[in-house]
Amino acid sequence: MQITLFDRFLRRLATILSVVILTVSLIYTSTGVLLSFYYEPTAGGAYHSVQMIKTQVPYGWLFYTTHEIAGNAVIAIALINLVVMFLGRQFRQSWLTAWISGIFLTLSAIGLNWTAMLIGWDQLGYWRFQIELGTIESIPFIGGQLRDILVGGGAINTLTVQHLYSLHSYVIGTTTIILAVVHLSALLWQEWEMSQDHSGLQLLDSSLADTSLAES
Repeated sequence: MQITLFDRFLRRLATILSVVILTVSLIYTSTGVLLSFYYEPTAGGAYHSVQMIKTQVPYGWLFYTTHEIAGNAVIAIALINLVVMFLGRQFRQSWLTAWISGIFLTLSAIGLNWTAMLIGWDQLGYWRFQIELGTIESIPFIGGQLRDILVGGGAINTLTVQHLYSLHSYVIGTTTIILAVVHLSALLWQEWEMSQDHSGLQLLDSSLADTSLAES
């Protein structure tokens, strides 16, 4: 299949975006670690600890804002990258690996944002979580079990905050970094394959040219 300059541009852009995604994910993770030193994952202390971080901890507001922006940026860039990859698609193993890891990376980034909604323990996050719990509970067969896992059984309380905090910080956070690394590695692999294909075509053209000269 003939590779156009536009295809090369799209694949190079996808690689650059994946580097940005990994960088922003690392910023998100590192600021999250710094915030965790002061955050209290309890129903009574979550809101006050977040306010303390934003108002009393030196540069706490900066780390908190950076953490929020990075979380939203990962989702936006991952979605853009999926569009770019789809437009420059090439059905080989490296592209397929990057495509699948990109989809799961996007879902993981959305999961990070979703599990963070109650961590601040404010009114908006609380009632939004209540509404979405109703949606989860309506899922056939497994809805009730999923709700119990998230909430910890019964009403929304400290156990709920701790469950979401653990999912957010350890499970989904680690998964996001791993997927970002896999995604970038697959795209770099694709870049290498493209360079090999290009070198092979140049050698073939050179060989054909030499053959033509010899015959003439």
